[in-house]
Amino acid sequence: MKTESANQSQTASSVRIKKTCVLSQEEMGRYHRDGYLYPISVLTNEEVRHARAHIEAVEAAHGGSFPREWGHKPHVLFPWLDALVTHPAILDVIESLLGPDILCWSSRFFIKSQNDGGFVSWHQDLPYWGLDASEGVVTAWLALSPATRENGVMKVIPGSHRKLVRHREAAANNLLRRGQEVAVDVDENAGVAMELAPGQMSLHHGLIFHGSDESHALERRIGYAIRYIPASLRTLKGLPRDTATLVRGEDHHGNFELLPRPSFDLDPACVEAQKRASEISEQIRELTAQRHDGMVPGM
Repeated sequence: MKTESANQSQTASSVRIKKTCVLSQEEMGRYHRDGYLYPISVLTNEEVRHARAHIEAVEAAHGGSFPREWGHKPHVLFPWLDALVTHPAILDVIESLLGPDILCWSSRFFIKSQNDGGFVSWHQDLPYWGLDASEGVVTAWLALSPATRENGVMKVIPGSHRKLVRHREAAANNLLRRGQEVAVDVDENAGVAMELAPGQMSLHHGLIFHGSDESHALERRIGYAIRYIPASLRTLKGLPRDTATLVRGEDHHGNFELLPRPSFDLDPACVEAQKRASEISEQIRELTAQRHDGMVPGM
């Protein structure tokens, strides 16, 4: 394509779909060189409206915001989010980079309202994830509203994905769980604002420097970050066995506990699986943070 600028079984699907959103060699080259790629159109206007209606219904039923306890891997809880992480147009693009056997390692909403103080400091993802950085880890950041400079669009530093750097824990308003930020100087002028229309997504590497500013726009910024990994990837040695969802192809490796996929909202078995997955993730993040400095070359 051209950018514009499993249940608990071991097989995600026995039917291969016709790919319609395959990245070109030039696009894959740009992604590997720069560490990001955008914008890529993947959802129709109707699909965006459908997803937003579901999100807003959940928020309305829970005091106006998406429940914090459902923040990690919410695709395990709701079929309409499972439909996004398994969307053929998204997976076709991901397959171009990771190959045919794909796991969704996690997903999470990043929602900002006007002047709510929320921002994301410059950081890399992989230092806190406990995943082997020698293999591909790709985040698809899906816009369910306009993502603009005014409402705190995500920014990246091109080429910053080539090495792991030291991090420190930072400000309380940071939308990241630990408030982490890179402990090196960042040239703000080099940042690229990845503006997106609803239904478009950006891709970024797990080690690229990225962050975002506070929103000053009337319209909320609603982003859904989906993290994909190849089925061959492992967690770092000594960490608990992590969880993931098989979304395409087959899992020949068994490195992750495969999560169930929901057939209806808040299926009790899926609620329990999501809760356990969140607890395992917290353990991994704590252990990985403790060994962070030892993972950084030269430290």
